[in-house]
This record gives sequence, C-alpha cells and structure tokens, in this order.
Amino acid sequence: MLFDSNIFFAQLVSVDYMRGAALSVAVAIVSLILATVIGFFMAVGRTAKQPYLRAPAHFYVWFFRAIPALLVLLIMWNALPQIIPALRADWFSPFIAASVGLGLVEAAFMSEIIRSALLSVDDGQGLAGRALGMSPAKVMVKVVLPQAIRIALPPTGNEFIGLVKYSSLASVISLRELLTTAQVGVNITFRYAEYYAAAIVYYLVIVSILSILQGLLEKKFAWTSKSAKSKKSTEATVPAPMGIS
Repeated sequence: MLFDSNIFFAQLVSVDYMRGAALSVAVAIVSLILATVIGFFMAVGRTAKQPYLRAPAHFYVWFFRAIPALLVLLIMWNALPQIIPALRADWFSPFIAASVGLGLVEAAFMSEIIRSALLSVDDGQGLAGRALGMSPAKVMVKVVLPQAIRIALPPTGNEFIGLVKYSSLASVISLRELLTTAQVGVNITFRYAEYYAAAIVYYLVIVSILSILQGLLEKKFAWTSKSAKSKKSTEATVPAPMGIS
C-alpha cells in the first residue's frame, strides 16, 4: 500500500490523538511530581549519617533501579489488586496505576540527581547558615535548595522528556495514551505508516516544546544567579557615604 497523506493529516488533527497526547503528558507530570518528592527524601536519606536512614534509601534505589518499568506497571495493575481489595474499586484507574508505577521507578533516578545536586553545594554554605542561627530545615530551604535546583534542572528536564516517552509502556495496562491511540487505529485499518507517522509527529512536537521550556527555565535560574552576583558586586564597589565606615 502507498502512503495515504489524507489518512495521515486526518490523524494529526483528530481528537483521539490530541487526547492521547494530553494523557501522555499528564502521566509524565504526575509521575515526575511523585518521583521528585520521593526522590528528595531518598536523597536526604542516602546523605544522612544515621545508618537507619541510609539503609532504606539505599535499598529503595537499588530495588527500583533493578526492576523494569514495564514489570512495575504490570504489578501495579494486575498483581496488587489481587492482594489489596481496595484497589479493585472503580477509583483505581489505569491512569493512577501508570502514574504511581512510573513515579516509583523514576524516584530511584531522581534521588541520584537530587543527591548529586545537594552534594555539589559547598558544606561551608550550610555551616554559615547554622552560624547565623538557622535551623537545619531552614538551612536546607533557604541556602542549599536554591543552589541545588540550578544543578538539578537539566537532568530533571531530560528525565521528564523520558517519562513522556515511557508513558507508552502504559499501553499494556489499557491506558489509551498516544501510542495506544495509534495502535487502535492500526488494528482497525492496518495502515501502519500513516498512524505511526502521526504519533511520531506528536512526540516530536511535545519534546520540542518541553525542550524550549526547559531552556527558558534554565536561563531564568542562571539569570537570577548572575543578577544576584552582579548586584552584590556593585554594592561592594560603591563607596560608602561620608561618616559611614
């Protein structure tokens, strides 16, 4: 069969593809939020001095880095409802299973990103904050995290783009995201090229938009850092008024 451009362009503007693309992005967003929250606590646990904090964090990262994401999704949707009766209710949807499953797996990788970002901040920064009377929590929020975020942004953006693509794995648990939408059309018409080509275009557009937003966000944080340094340098070079030492 020859490539039918009419079918291809019809899918590009179809509601099903738009809904599938939106669902893929939504799964990625929820998964990244969950992964960032869990990953932060795992990163703090891995950098803690207490063994009872380090051991569970090390185990979590080791466990979910070893298990394929596809297997986690199958366990979330098929195995857990057999063990936990509450998950057999209508509220437990493929979207929730996919978001939680991918979030748990991604948290292991986010913990490494966050841990490396936290370790990149000089220890003297925290000591200076403690010398000013800040509590450890306040030092983390006011001193360490603002600097660590700039380090963690680029790899986090890459992980988010990866999650958009990994959301296609949720097709095995009946989530009708972008790739599943294309596959349904293929099963009906057997027009592989047109339906898969439309899915490729959607993925390219989504990743391009996310890459642009990531670049703008990185520039924003870099600009804030440079402006703060410039302001501090200007204040240091301005001579003090007469009578003020």
